[in-house]
Amino acid sequence: MKFTVIPVTAFEQNCTLVSCDETKRAAVVDPGGDIDRILQEAEEQGVTLEKILITHAHIDHAGAAGELSRRLGIPIEGPHKEDQFWIDDLAQQAKMFGFPPAETFEPARWLNQGDRVQVGNQELEVRHCPGHTPGHVVFFNPNDKVAIVGDVLFSGSIGRTDFPKGDHATLLRSIREQLWSMGDDVEFISGHGPVSTIGHERATNPFLN
Repeated sequence: MKFTVIPVTAFEQNCTLVSCDETKRAAVVDPGGDIDRILQEAEEQGVTLEKILITHAHIDHAGAAGELSRRLGIPIEGPHKEDQFWIDDLAQQAKMFGFPPAETFEPARWLNQGDRVQVGNQELEVRHCPGHTPGHVVFFNPNDKVAIVGDVLFSGSIGRTDFPKGDHATLLRSIREQLWSMGDDVEFISGHGPVSTIGHERATNPFLN
């Protein structure tokens, strides 16, 4: 699979274009905004967007998902059902943070621990990682050893837990049980900031040691 990070919104959120080399079919993970930039990247790569994947429903990750789904006629998969209240609150989140108006949406499929999502001929494993939000999921490709972890883990930091229904102890448990088990050589794309590896964060992240 090919993974292309596309920073979007004033929050510099790492939207990711995930594509299957064989079929040229693709998914966009966390389209928080800047739809034209996302579509331009897909066009330049010659891939066809077939679905939208959401790690969690904060505005900078999901703000443009509803509009993009409507414009392209493609389904949204994720996050976990526990983030329904964040989806329902997208319009208010947009006002609060000065984002363009955001459409609410109903995912074609809520995602749970152990689910798999298809992108072309490739699959991503789903792991439920609550703590930052209760319905946060991450996407893992064990063949390429790449994970998209949203706002669970960052290079040198971890996700905030001071939002409604956030929980610090739950987040730490999610990291240790769901991310560490992927393997130290796995590279991960966070919702913000640079790429890192599981092993590097396990050894050096000051919030986890």
